[in-house]
Amino acid sequence: MKLMTKEILNRIPALYAQEEEADPIVHVKFFAPWTNWTWYAIEYDPEARIFFGRVDGFESELGSFSLDELESVDGPMGLKIERDAHFGPKALSKCDKMCV
Repeated sequence: MKLMTKEILNRIPALYAQEEEADPIVHVKFFAPWTNWTWYAIEYDPEARIFFGRVDGFESELGSFSLDELESVDGPMGLKIERDAHFGPKALSKCDKMCV
């Protein structure tokens, strides 16, 4: 599955575009199907291929993560990071471990 599509690229705001928002919009959700790690992308820099968003893993934190790194992860039995194809844009406050 392609992690970044033209549709997502056209709708996700540039880095810092939502930094003043109290409850920014998450535009894409990535997850590792063999773990509980999830990445919620709020903004994106297409030149650097860097997202800003929330990462839920051992802890939950806001920060930057790289599309290149997500694409390079090799999980057990060849599994890869996936994009949640059913996820639609929603406020960050609406995203938790069970966010669909």
